[in-house]
Amino acid sequence: MSKENMHFYKEHGYYLAKGVFTQSEVAELRESVERIIQRAARANADANHAWQGDYLEPEQLKKLVLKGFHDVHYHDAAFTRAATHPKMVEVLNELIGPNVQLHHSKMLVKPPANGAAFPMHQDYPYFPHRDHSMLAASVHLDDSDIENGCLCVIPGSHKDGPRPHVGAYYLNHKEYPISMGMPCPAKAGDVLFFNYLTIHGSDVNRSERTRRNVLFQYRDAADIPTENVHFDWGMGLMVSGENPDFNRAKPNYRIVE
Repeated sequence: MSKENMHFYKEHGYYLAKGVFTQSEVAELRESVERIIQRAARANADANHAWQGDYLEPEQLKKLVLKGFHDVHYHDAAFTRAATHPKMVEVLNELIGPNVQLHHSKMLVKPPANGAAFPMHQDYPYFPHRDHSMLAASVHLDDSDIENGCLCVIPGSHKDGPRPHVGAYYLNHKEYPISMGMPCPAKAGDVLFFNYLTIHGSDVNRSERTRRNVLFQYRDAADIPTENVHFDWGMGLMVSGENPDFNRAKPNYRIVE
């Protein structure tokens, strides 16, 4: 990663890394996504995860679909390999530092014609951290453009810190319409990295093409959460370097029978 690209990320809050994954690796991840969807359907766990709220008319919301599953590296080893891919780690070391942890993973599938929008928001409210090292790495499994609902960001918005969210989930759509964001088209195999304070969202998939993404959230191992939220017992997996605090090697959870 060049100094110019590092400067770009610090100034704008995002960076698109081209060709991180080969087309054969992308094909493997697509197959894994399909198998997860099939297993979820058989388990009656394939609920629609489309955003709800007053940013769209109720009748329009009913027609929109979004398939989303958290912690996909628990479901298929292909995602564990992707999360720790050497080319991913190379970029993460530049953006975060030598000691990088995986916080969680998520799969997002926007089907053709009616794939749901993501209203503009910051990821910060879901898992606030002290040092704001948290970033997302959105791995594109399909070519993504405006027509099929590519991610849009507001460059430099991370510099202004946390914003007040509606119900802690999304920003007021009248103040922050999706059209306010800058589209970030990408090819399959590209990865869009963005800070969790960077305002982002995406529009409806109006194309006849599926838009599949796998999202990994990473943080500096020394960065600690400021609220006891969004916990699971797998978070904190070291993908690079070491954990400087022996007593914080595991999340503070307890098993309730």
